[in-house]
Order: sequence, then structure tokens, then C-alpha cells
Amino acid sequence: MKETTGFSSAVIVAGGSGTRMGCPKQLLPLGGKPVLVRTVEAFKKAPSVRQIVVVTPEENRSVLNAYFSDLIYAAPGSTRLESVKNGFALTDPSAKTVAVHDGARPLVNPQHIEACLAEAAEHGAAVLAVPVKDTVKICKDGAVEKTLDRSVLWAAQTPQCYRREVLAEALAKFGAEKDATDESQLVEKTGVKVRVVPSDYKNNKITTPEDLVFAEALVSENVQYRTGFGFDLHRLKPGRKLYLGGTEIPHTKGFLGHSDGDLVLHALCDAVLGALCAGEIGILFPPTDESIKGISSVTIAKKVLEIVRAHKAEIVHIDATVITQEPKIKPHYDAVRKSLSEVFEMPLESVSFKSKSHEHVGEIGRGEAAMCHAVATVKITQ
Repeated sequence: MKETTGFSSAVIVAGGSGTRMGCPKQLLPLGGKPVLVRTVEAFKKAPSVRQIVVVTPEENRSVLNAYFSDLIYAAPGSTRLESVKNGFALTDPSAKTVAVHDGARPLVNPQHIEACLAEAAEHGAAVLAVPVKDTVKICKDGAVEKTLDRSVLWAAQTPQCYRREVLAEALAKFGAEKDATDESQLVEKTGVKVRVVPSDYKNNKITTPEDLVFAEALVSENVQYRTGFGFDLHRLKPGRKLYLGGTEIPHTKGFLGHSDGDLVLHALCDAVLGALCAGEIGILFPPTDESIKGISSVTIAKKVLEIVRAHKAEIVHIDATVITQEPKIKPHYDAVRKSLSEVFEMPLESVSFKSKSHEHVGEIGRGEAAMCHAVATVKITQ
């Protein structure tokens, strides 16, 4: 693949109202994330793209801000070309090339983005496109007038990429035209030959509900489910507070530990980390570190959640079982489930918690200790 020199800016156009889909199509969920978020992520993976301008209404921006902190926003215009001009005006003047992309094309391949930018850097302009698969006919009054030669027909996609000065000239000279459906038509009028860069059919524009179903099927190919196992055991000591799953349980004894001793959160955190192949909490919070003595296990769980997000993962189910002789845990099931739901930021229906007696066997049976087994299932999106 050719390499472009200098950095690139990207203008992602997402100004539509989405009335056909019932809400802005750019914000529809796709594999657990909004469509527009997936579109931006694709450009984040393109090494030469160092600036992203998103053209979208102000009310849509909070969704993106939950995922990204470095986007530039432009107001949409009354037409697509006006939106492109608004976004282009905010691109860095020192960028060598500019990519213009539809916000509703979330499955664009970052390697294809790079290939298109490289072709534009060398020749002035390039578009991603795929060969037309269907036979195309020109019709009038319900009858076929002509059948076109399919072998020379290509369906244009985005991004459409340009050397910055090429796009600037095209928008300045022909940007007021009403019949142009993309900016490459304007570039053609300047005399610059627009190169075609082969793309793939996954880079489909989401326009109808059927398009979303197709995209969802493609995204599901990149989703992996993993399960991790966790275990913890702590002695019970009189005079300490007893914490289970992030909530305090009334009792005369509490768990002895370097932290607050919440063995439910400890076991669940290890289960989550195990599913991610990311170690265990003793590595993150070593018991030899005196600065964290008495740390809340909720703080430990929040650190684990940061690791989950860094792995582009989501906890979809947790199940913990406490084995103890005392205190009686069953009266606290609802409180612990609710607390776990809040700590791990999960729906209550995805949280399981229960307990078992140790039948008066051993240290646990004598009320001197307790243990917890835990299982966590995570969904990882590639």
C-alpha cells in the first residue's frame, strides 16, 4: 500500500435528521455503540488522520463526548455540500490531504482509508468504490430504454479524499451547485482526475432499517464472549465492619484484609480480569503497599472497570456465591445485588448473588472465615 506524507484531516458529515429511521440514524445502536461512534473509531485507527471534524447538530455531540475528548465540531448546513464546506473550514490548513466521509458508514476499513488518502496525495483526488454487482438499466415511463455495461460501472462510497488545495478550489468554484450529490463531482469539474480505490461491500451506508440489520450482522462477527473465574477467602475478626458486594452488612465481625476485606468484590474483580486475561487484583493493588491499607473494594472495582473499557469490553453477567456459616446472608440478597449492579454499572437482571452454608465444617463452619466463588462473562468488541 502506498504511504501518504504529511498528516490528514477527516470531515465526517452527520447532519441528517434521520426521519426515515425514526431518529438520527447516526445515533442508532450498532453492536452496543452508536453508529457515529463506530464511524469515528474507524478514522481513529487510520494512522495518518490526526484531526477529525464532525459535522453534526449540537444535540448529538454529548453522545460523542462520552467516547472522545479531542473532536472538533461544525454545524451542519441545509445541504450535504454546505455541511462539507462548514467542516472543511475548520480543518487544519497544514493538513496535506482531507478525507470526507458519511457518518452513516460505520464499517469502513481503516486500511482502505489510508489507501484512499495515499492515492489522493499522489494524484490529487481519490474515492473508495466497489464494482456494481447488479445489471443497471435506464428506464422511462416504466420501460427499459437502455442497459448499461456493468463492467465499467462502480458505486462510489466514502471517504472521498483530496489534497487540501484541490478540495478548496472545487468548493470555492462549484460549492453552490444544488444537483451535486458528492464533492467529487465538483472536483471533476476542475479538471482533476478522480482515482478509484477498490473498497469492500461492508462499507455500506445505513439508510434503511434493512441496512442496519446488515451492519449488525457484520459487527457481530467481531464480538467475542469470554468467562472468567474468581475466588477469595478472608478470616472474620470481631470489631471490623463487614462488607459484601460494596454494601455494609450488620454483624459483630468483619473480614480481615489489607483492604476493607470485601471478598465478593475481590472474587468478582478477579473473575472479570480473568476473562480479559488481565491478571488479578493483587497485582493492581499489592498487599505490600501500605499507602492503600484499608482501601475500599469499590475503588478496586472501579479500577477494574477502567481496564474493561480499555479492552473495549463490557461485563454482561456476574454470579457470586458466598460460603459462610455466619452471618445469615439470605436476608441481604436484594441489597447486595443492588449494590453490585451499581458498582459494576450493570442492569440488575444481569447480577446474581447467593450464599451457601458450610455445614459447620472447619474454620468456615466455626464462623472464623468465609469464602466466595465468582464467575463473570464479558463481551469484547474487536
